[in-house]
Amino acid sequence: MAKSIVYKHYQRILTHWPHDLLRPEISFQKAMQRRIDTRLRPSPTDPADNVVANQAQATVPTKVAFDEKGELEQVNVLYSFLEDRYMKTYPLSEKMMRPASNPGYYEALVKELNEAPTRSWFGSMVKRWKGFLRFS
Repeated sequence: MAKSIVYKHYQRILTHWPHDLLRPEISFQKAMQRRIDTRLRPSPTDPADNVVANQAQATVPTKVAFDEKGELEQVNVLYSFLEDRYMKTYPLSEKMMRPASNPGYYEALVKELNEAPTRSWFGSMVKRWKGFLRFS
């Protein structure tokens, strides 16, 4: 019963988790789904199936016992990231977001991160070369 509740929480988190536009080939959802499948689904093999011809036991990774409290704590942490609880609890001040040494740094960084996923290969190479060759 507890496994199904934890499993439902994980599935809800994964459906609401945002996709990474900068690295679409690396998916947090897929990595978490593999982890959930190995931790929460029962193992299809019986330990007796791991006996080889000479009656020696083959070494297989042992499944860690299910810890409901620990899994629910991990679910709570994922929910806190999903809901931006830490951003709401500890908001960044204007002074932090606009350092005296380079006030426009974070604005330029956000602009660059928003443009990067839609940039073509040629555009990426031009941007890279502009970074190498600075004429000022």
